[in-house]
Amino acid sequence: MTKDRSGTPGPDNPGFGIYLHWPFCLAKCPYCDFNSHVRHKPVDQDRFGRAMIAELRHYAARIKGAGVEQPVTSVFFGGGTPSLMQPAIVASLLDEIADLWQVAPDAEITLEANPTSVEADHFKGYAAAGVNRVSLGVQSLYDDQLKFLGRLHSAKEAKAAILLAQKHFPRMSFDLIYARPHQTPDLWAKELNEAVALAADHLSLYQLTIEQDTPFFALYRNGKFELPDEDTSVALYEMTHEALERHGMPAYEISNHARPGYESRHNLTYWRYGDYVGAGAGAHGRLTLSNGRFATANERHPESWLTRVEERGTGAIDEDILSLEEQGDECLIMGLRVKEGINLDRYAAMAGRSISEARIDDLASEGLLERIEPRRIRATRKGFLLLNALVAELAS
Repeated sequence: MTKDRSGTPGPDNPGFGIYLHWPFCLAKCPYCDFNSHVRHKPVDQDRFGRAMIAELRHYAARIKGAGVEQPVTSVFFGGGTPSLMQPAIVASLLDEIADLWQVAPDAEITLEANPTSVEADHFKGYAAAGVNRVSLGVQSLYDDQLKFLGRLHSAKEAKAAILLAQKHFPRMSFDLIYARPHQTPDLWAKELNEAVALAADHLSLYQLTIEQDTPFFALYRNGKFELPDEDTSVALYEMTHEALERHGMPAYEISNHARPGYESRHNLTYWRYGDYVGAGAGAHGRLTLSNGRFATANERHPESWLTRVEERGTGAIDEDILSLEEQGDECLIMGLRVKEGINLDRYAAMAGRSISEARIDDLASEGLLERIEPRRIRATRKGFLLLNALVAELAS
């Protein structure tokens, strides 16, 4: 993957990303509502790889036809479990992207992985294919908690995978889930200190949420387990941010912490409300073409998506032109998640309306918003905890 054209992203230059969704997992975690599927027969990886290439070609042709090409600044393999993919499939997809688009020389190429020993063996092949960042789904560093979360790996395997990833990739991150049943601030502080000692440059730390249509939803509703109360959850959140700041990995987004310069460039493209292609079963995209900004959504069922692509060149089932109001709302929802906030002039140009200065001042007086530049605002840590209400106030 060697095409070169500069395109350094920044707060007001979101960059252009490509998201590739691999929808298969070895098992479905009980808390997960992502588009992931378990197959008990081998997946035809070559066939799915060819279909993803066909879909990439479809979108590349549309973007080129609209005359709005820009360099690819990031590629993200998400899932599901992309580390179940053969390295040769990953390599073929990255080679195709390099043929279809200009790719920035410092493009970030991330692959999500689960830390089982079989998947970790693929790391060398992924690095050779062009992957330069791995995001590991660790979720906990304790075996009893991994069992509760339905994970297939052990704490020992997780730590070994972290060290192996650091050996093969210049950048890596791992995820943890906290605010678990019976978790106290002291217990979380101990685990967090262990995580910081293992981390290289980035951590994603998510509070456990109960989503509908997951096994945890029924168990929680029937009283099989309890989550920490609201006061404890807030205390855990505050402690997380304070601890990571002390260790030089401040939050740059509600749940994401990084050493300066090591933030996830691909996710920042989302949060900065940039354009990205979504290929694969269940993938979403946002594309600015000559006749407007489009939201694309693919068929979620893997085999149905595969058939659609083979018949039509794309698995998209929805493709809507976003109104100015919808674009403004999405810009607010995404942009206020990050510490750098949003540019008020960019928002006004996108939404066709300005945010009331009086409303900004009122929310700032309540400690929910702050101005960091004359024309840039961001949510405070207190505002992060009330983000949905904050966005609603600014959008009304």
